[in-house]
Amino acid sequence: MTTTYEPVIGLEVHAELLTASKMFCRCAVVDSTQAEPNTCVCEVCAGMPGVLPVINKQAVEYAMMVGLALNCEIAPENQFARKSYFYPDLPKGYQISQYDKPLAIEGWVEVEAGDTVERIRVRRAHLEEDTGKLEHVNGHSLVDLNRAGVPLLEIVSEPDIHSVETLEAYARKLRAILVYLGVNHGDMSKGVLRFESNISVRPAGSDDLPAYRTEIKNLNSIRSLRESGRAEIERQIGLLEKGETPSQVTLGWSEAGGELVIQRSKEYAHDYRYFPEPDLPPLVVSREWVEAIRQRLPELPDAKRERFVTEHGLSPYDAGVLVADKATAGYYEEAVEGGGDPKTLANWITGELFGLMNAADPPVGIEAVKVTPAALVELTQLVAAGTINNNVAKGILGEVFKSGKPVSELVKGKEQISDAAQLGEVVAQIIADNPEEVQAYLDGNEKVAKWMMGQVMKATRGQANAQVVLDLLDEQLAALK
Repeated sequence: MTTTYEPVIGLEVHAELLTASKMFCRCAVVDSTQAEPNTCVCEVCAGMPGVLPVINKQAVEYAMMVGLALNCEIAPENQFARKSYFYPDLPKGYQISQYDKPLAIEGWVEVEAGDTVERIRVRRAHLEEDTGKLEHVNGHSLVDLNRAGVPLLEIVSEPDIHSVETLEAYARKLRAILVYLGVNHGDMSKGVLRFESNISVRPAGSDDLPAYRTEIKNLNSIRSLRESGRAEIERQIGLLEKGETPSQVTLGWSEAGGELVIQRSKEYAHDYRYFPEPDLPPLVVSREWVEAIRQRLPELPDAKRERFVTEHGLSPYDAGVLVADKATAGYYEEAVEGGGDPKTLANWITGELFGLMNAADPPVGIEAVKVTPAALVELTQLVAAGTINNNVAKGILGEVFKSGKPVSELVKGKEQISDAAQLGEVVAQIIADNPEEVQAYLDGNEKVAKWMMGQVMKATRGQANAQVVLDLLDEQLAALK
């Protein structure tokens, strides 16, 4: 009898917070991919003896915002702890983190995977400091401590995820929430958001948690998260089918090679020798403070999606596509406020504009496009008024996308031809020039009419009113029967 399996997955998300200074000192938070190495470092984040950390209030408030957005309870008292491990980019030899008294606990997030809505429980969201960064050059490892001490929020789910599709949907939802809150810009290529998946496999239908789990570390893209998860599930099933139990190990993912690499045996909590941070008192969070932070929460993706459906008449799918990215949702709302038809704008953004963005080399985000919301509104209104047709409008959109020129300038000479007398002459000429195709149509091949439509559009440089042409073709071809 063949055994079928299901994965049991939990996800840890490490999100750098967009504060001006680091978690426990005044050093500026800089883009570690742009700044000169070791230029934003002081005695505190370099781990010098005798220095004292001070908690960054803004980081705490950002973390509270995330906790509330994830439906967590904000703990009245939480404690920082020392997490001891030794690594070249950890200058103190320990990390200040939270362990048994985290800031936010027992939350949940709902995600859509296929046709189902699944609730993923959030075990905890806690604050800690980021590590430095290693650069490997000519056989040497160099340490850059600009990132050491940057505020980091770790969000830990329960093992409620049972497919790679749900894993991806959950990761995308978390990223969207962080960006909407303004606490993280979501650019994974710069390391500000990193995923670590914990994966086990069990017989389908079982409710027991496997006795082991593996962890895939430091995944810096949604694609890496998805593909590494798929590969690890297949690897574990292969071992189980051979009668072997997978070892509890930490894995890396080679994006270039598309393969998993075993790095070391996986640590347990006691390996880190947690104990309360002696230089920081417990952090007391009043209920008044929590409610003040709750009032600052912006409209989040799910609420915005629901509003787009109810206010603008969009389908849940189209609304979901628009709100998945905060900048796209903002672009759409600005266009609607500019007088555009909501449904028409949604179709143009998710269709033609997304197509141009994805086809660009390299692909661009909506923040970088030269087509302003006002320009898109102007273009769609010209189509609605019959001034230009859809095909011409798509061409103009492409030109605006490349050059940023005004729609009013590009539309000159491309206005739609709707004069029946003028188009009637073009249709008559096409019929006269193509007797064989006309005969094929008269013999029952109705597809020829579409070909003739194409010839008319070609002759008018795409400017003919399609409905007028169709009516004229029907009329003139019927007269030949």
